[in-house]
Parts: sequence; C-alpha cells; structure tokens
Amino acid sequence: MKDIATSARATSDRRGAAWMQMPLRRRRRVMLTLNVATVALLFAAMTTLLSTGGLLALEIAMLAAYAVTLPWLSIGLWNALAGFALDRRLGRGAVTLVTPALGRIDGTEAITARTAIVMALRNEDPDAAIARMRRLDTEMARTPWAGRFSFHLLSDTSRLDIAAREEALFAKWRAARPGADIHYRRRSDNTGYKAGNIAEFVHRWRGKSDFFLPLDADSEMGAGAVLRMVRVMQVSPELGMLQSLVTGLPSRSFFTRAFQFGMRHGMRSYTLGSAWWQGDCGPNWGHNVLIRLAPFAEHCMLPVLPGRGPLSGAILSHDMLEAVLMRRAGFEVRVMAEEGDSREENPPSLVDFIRRELRWMNGNLQYLKLLSMPGLQPVSRLQLLLAIQMYLAAPAWMLFVLCGAALAANPAQFETVPLWIGLGFFAVLMTLTLMPKLMGLGQVLAHRRRAALYGGRMRVIAGGAAEIAFSMLIAPVVATALTIFMAGLCAGRRIGWDAQQRSRERLRWSEAAASLWPQTLIGAALTLWLVTIAPWTLAFAAPIVLALICAIPIAVISTLPALSRWSLRRGLFDIPEDRTSRRGRFGAEHAAYLEAAE
Repeated sequence: MKDIATSARATSDRRGAAWMQMPLRRRRRVMLTLNVATVALLFAAMTTLLSTGGLLALEIAMLAAYAVTLPWLSIGLWNALAGFALDRRLGRGAVTLVTPALGRIDGTEAITARTAIVMALRNEDPDAAIARMRRLDTEMARTPWAGRFSFHLLSDTSRLDIAAREEALFAKWRAARPGADIHYRRRSDNTGYKAGNIAEFVHRWRGKSDFFLPLDADSEMGAGAVLRMVRVMQVSPELGMLQSLVTGLPSRSFFTRAFQFGMRHGMRSYTLGSAWWQGDCGPNWGHNVLIRLAPFAEHCMLPVLPGRGPLSGAILSHDMLEAVLMRRAGFEVRVMAEEGDSREENPPSLVDFIRRELRWMNGNLQYLKLLSMPGLQPVSRLQLLLAIQMYLAAPAWMLFVLCGAALAANPAQFETVPLWIGLGFFAVLMTLTLMPKLMGLGQVLAHRRRAALYGGRMRVIAGGAAEIAFSMLIAPVVATALTIFMAGLCAGRRIGWDAQQRSRERLRWSEAAASLWPQTLIGAALTLWLVTIAPWTLAFAAPIVLALICAIPIAVISTLPALSRWSLRRGLFDIPEDRTSRRGRFGAEHAAYLEAAE
C-alpha cells in the first residue's frame, strides 16, 4: 500500500508539473484563455447585480468603467497564482525555467565583455547618487575583472550649484581611483529627457563597450549581481536585455517602509508568473538592466511623437518601449525573477509617490500613439496595451464610485439586490485585487527560513496586514489624483520633468495641503451628498470618503519621525536588508536616527 501511495504521489507530481514545462506558445494561450474567462465572468456577475431592476444610464456607465478595471485585475491574479505555484513546485529552479540562460553559467566564468555602467542625473542629490556608484566601483575593484568595466555619470543637471557639487565629487572620485575608467559628462540641455540623455551616451560610446547597465540616481547594485548578469549575457548572444528584479533599499520613513514591504511581496510572485508566459518578451524597467549596446543603438532610439498635445513630443516612459523595440529587432528580453543585490529607493511620502505616478501616467498614455507600430510581437503589443490600461484603471474605478454615489439618489435600484450578495461580491473583488500581495506573502510564510529573514512568520503576517490596510487607505487618494490628472490631459495639460524627491525627514502640512486639497474637498462633498440623499450608504462608502477627507493628515502622519522610529524599533515592515544591514552600512544610519530622538 505504501508503494502504491508513493507511486500515486509521484504521478500526481509529474502531472502537476507538466503545465510548467509546456511550450511558450501554449503557455500564452492558457493565460489568454484564463484571463478572458475571468474578465467575462466578473463582468457578467456585475451586470447581473446592476440589472436586477433594469439598467439605468448610470448603471451602464458603471459597467463601462468597471470593464476598464478588469484586465489589470485579472492579469495580476493569474500572474500571482502562476508565480506562487512555480515557486512551490520548483523552488529556485523556477527562475531557470522562465529564463533558461541562467542555467548556462556556474559563476566562475571569466569576464571577457566590456560593460559601461551609467547613471543619469538631473538635479538629484549628487552625494547620495555618486556614493552608490563609488560603492559599486569599490566592490568591482576587489575582483579580477575591474578592467572590463567603465563608469559614467551622465548629467542633465540645470542647477549650477548641484552641477558644481557633481564635478567636485567626480574629481574626488578620480583622485581616489586614478587608474579607474571613470567619466563625467554634462549636457547643456535636457533634450529627450532621460531617454535622450542615455541615447547621447550610447551613440558616443558605441564600439567601446559590448553592454551597458543604466542606473537611476536612486538605484544600487552589488558587484556580484552585475557579474552574474554579464556572465549570462556573454553566453547568450540572443539576449538583448536582461532585467534584474529590483527591491527596495532599507528606509527610515514609515510611508516608504510600508510601500516597499507591499511592493516586495506583490512583485515576487507576479514577476515570476509573468515571466512564465512572457518569456522572450520580458520587461525593461529602465534601470538595473543589462543591455546589449550595439542593437540598442541601432533599433531602440525613440521617436518624437508628432503634435502639440500632452501625449506628443519626447516620450517620458521610455523603458517598456525600448524593450518592445529590442524584441522587434530579433533579440530576447528576459527578466531574472529572483531577488538579489539589485535595489532602489522608493518615494519618501504619499505626495512624492503621486508625483511620480503622474509622470508615469503621462508617459504610459503616450503609448496610445505607438500601438500601430509595424513589426511588433503580439505579446509586445499586449504589453503596451496593459501599460496603458494600468493607468486607465484608477480613473475608471473613481468613475464607478462617483456613478454609484449618484445612483444612491434612486434607492429602488439597490433594494433589488440582497445585501449579502453585494457584500460577498465586493469581498471577492478585493481578494482578487490583493492576490499578488497575498501570494507573495504566501511564498514567504510557506518557508520557515525565508520567513526568518523577515523576522519570523508572525512579523510577516503583522506587516502584511498593516500594509494591506495602509494601501487600501491611500488607494482612493492616489486614484483621485490620477483621475484629476487624466482630466487635465484631456484638457491639454502637460507634465514637466524635474528631479524626484528621493528623501525627506518629514512632509510638511503646507505641502500636503497644496497637493491633496482636491481629495479632501471631493471626500467632503461625497459625504454631504450621501448624508443628504441616502445616509445608509455611508456604512459602505465610509472607507473611501474617510480616506479622501483625511488625505492630508494621512500623508503627513505617515512621514512623522516618531512613527517612523516606532516602526524601526518594532521591526514592522522589515525586509531582509533591514535586518542584515543593521550590522552594515545602513545600520549606522538607522542607529543614529534612533538615537537622535533619545
């Protein structure tokens, strides 16, 4: 009997793993089928709920808005489920399954290729940015391969004081490393924004390096991670881009700690699952990615979009477009769906996060003009569509909420739907929306050793619950900002390009009020409307209207030093780097930060 049971388990394991090994085209067909079925089922369910008393014009508008939110929800669901299943079945082998080139090296190969490591700067904090480049240079100097790498600071800085500081720090770097291949160049204008900055370097340096690795001013990589990527690219001539999975740097701000804790878990299973079916049409996130220089120079230069509207001119979101152009040229774009020594800083406050989102929204919506580009792979075209839809979903969700509030004036439409059905369907939608984070948390909780890196399973559960609550609190605030900005785009408003706020001790009340007063006003107006028309609906609308009304205090309080210190002391939202870095270079910073309040 024991032999029969063992044989049955082995057969089940083989059958269970068969779907993971299926050819790439079949994977894509499976994912397409699952997503189409999910969207159709969820749309049919909402249609049934809203049409019980006959469809009004407002309900038709709600259905249209709801339909726009579904593709992003569905792709997140199935990517997360696929990633979780791959990790549970194959462990570390899942990463090699989705990116086979990783299995071609053992980590001892000689570095023969020449690689340029570049950092684009524009009015950034030069001390922090250049310190990260110097750390990588120092680490690389300890290896036998330092001579195969060059370092380039590509400045578009317009402020003379910051430019002077950049030059002084570069001179200090050169003096400390006289034999290193280190370069500094400052453009006199910002033509083409960051993409134009990189393009100028690529054309100037073409023929001098085989690969180049762009870093943002807030990103950082270790020498081991860079050498691993270079070794993979050396033995994989079909690869045009190899994107590393980027995680957050240890942070002191409560907001940033919560944000990157959620992003860490939301990205883990999602990225692995998406890599399973995207395959050779992988992502490019614009930094911490190794790129083959010659084909990039030949095939990935971005067009200037015609016209005078906000979606014309230089392209703001260059990364995904460069990836689809590289794939169109016949080269593969792959992602290393594993956490390693590849990191970035995240926005220090809700206001800074929203500012970044607005720029990304403007850039992604420019893809509307590029969907008809000839020669794109079907998956590449789908990626552009999803990049657009990601930023249409938030305004669509807000439209759904506002139409629902207006519909409250007709209570007869609500009386036809049993309360438990409405609440149950809402719970299902929220669970599906949170699935990437839930699966990422599940990956950690399923392995005791992995959970120990975060401080143990109970700390992971506490951090996950707190982050989900916090993200649900700020989601209406962000969605409202994107909706207002979308209205501005339709009216011809164009966003500018300036340095991001990378760090701050706290957010001032005046700055929060200047940015978030529309959310407060909209929340107050919604509350007054519902109190007047249908007070009973406040029981359901309270999470949204309270988040909007309290947008300013939420933004300020989530950056308060006292709250940030509390989260550090308690280990709430700790990531593995937090726990190990307290004994390293970040540890001294954290200790000084905590001691300053004593």
